[in-house]
Formats: sequence, C-alpha cells, structure tokens
Amino acid sequence: MEKWKSIIEALLFAAGDEGLSMKQLTSVLETEEGTISEVIQELQNDYKKKQRGIELIEVAGVFQLTTKKKHAAYLKKLVETPNHTALSQAALEILAIVAYRQPITRAEIEDIRGVKSERPLQTLTSKVLVKEVGRAEGTGRAILYGTTKEFLEYFGLKTIKELPPLPEKDDDDSFNEEADLFFENFNQTFEEIK
Repeated sequence: MEKWKSIIEALLFAAGDEGLSMKQLTSVLETEEGTISEVIQELQNDYKKKQRGIELIEVAGVFQLTTKKKHAAYLKKLVETPNHTALSQAALEILAIVAYRQPITRAEIEDIRGVKSERPLQTLTSKVLVKEVGRAEGTGRAILYGTTKEFLEYFGLKTIKELPPLPEKDDDDSFNEEADLFFENFNQTFEEIK
C-alpha cells in the first residue's frame, strides 16, 4: 500500500493544478478503481493526521494536492510580497513563447521547450505578465495563456504586433545564437523597465 501511496502522490504532484481523474489514475497505474480509491482515502487520512501543509482533495471528479486553507494568510503574504528579482531564463523563454504563439497551452509550451514549465508559468502569472485567456477545444480543455496589458506596458508596446520579428531558422547553431541574443535582450529590456 505504501508503494501505491508514494506513486499516486508523485503523480498528483506532477499533474499540478490540473489534477488527475480516477480514469487517468486507473489508466496510468493499470489497477482497479477500488484499489486506487482505498489508497487515496489513506493518503487523505495521512495528510489529516499529520501536521502537513498540503491536503488531497477531489474537485469535480479530479484529485489534486492543494495547500491547506488554514495557511491562506501566509500564502497571501508570499504572493503580495513585492518581488523585484529578475526573471529566470526559463521564465523569459516561456514569456517569449507565449508572446509569439498566443493563445497557447502549457503542454504546447512544454513541447517547444522540451521541459516542464509549470513553475515559471506560475511566476509569470503572479507577475501579471501572462494570464489565462480561455480554454482549448478537445479533451481536457486545457488552459490557454496569453500576454497581459501589463506585459505591453512593461515593454512599451501598443499592441502585440509590435514585437520584433523572430530570426529565420537557417541552421541550428546560428538560430540558437540568435535566440540566446534575443532572450538576453529581452531580459535586459525587462530589467531596464522594472
């Protein structure tokens, strides 16, 4: 049972805000719904018994890990604390991808980058540079992201159409060098404007 608890906890953590449905869990774990329900119940009890900062909840048929409501005041302080730190390289990459490809889902961003992008995307959302602009069609109706009015203000743009054109992709090396230069200039502009 401990093995299953560990696996389900890891899956729910990796799924983030989107959570996982029972159908997804049974598919990934290749086991019966009854076993998974039992494991989820034990996990929920574990979080209740121990003084933990997270809990396992079910919302609209989806299981997800969330922070406990009793810690809301501290989480609010964290979010409201002015954060003057520069954006990470990952956040800059995602900001550029969203700016040029919007509306775009997190999965599409991750396909372009080749790595998970949830945390930098959350950072950009908390800095109000990126926001949810709708839902994609199809299974799961993933969140679509786009830039905000604040993004335009930060970079002195009237519209998103004023973004500089992306370099043409001649060969991988020159493209990567130009992309690095673009991200460097993007970060420098962001720092100057802050």
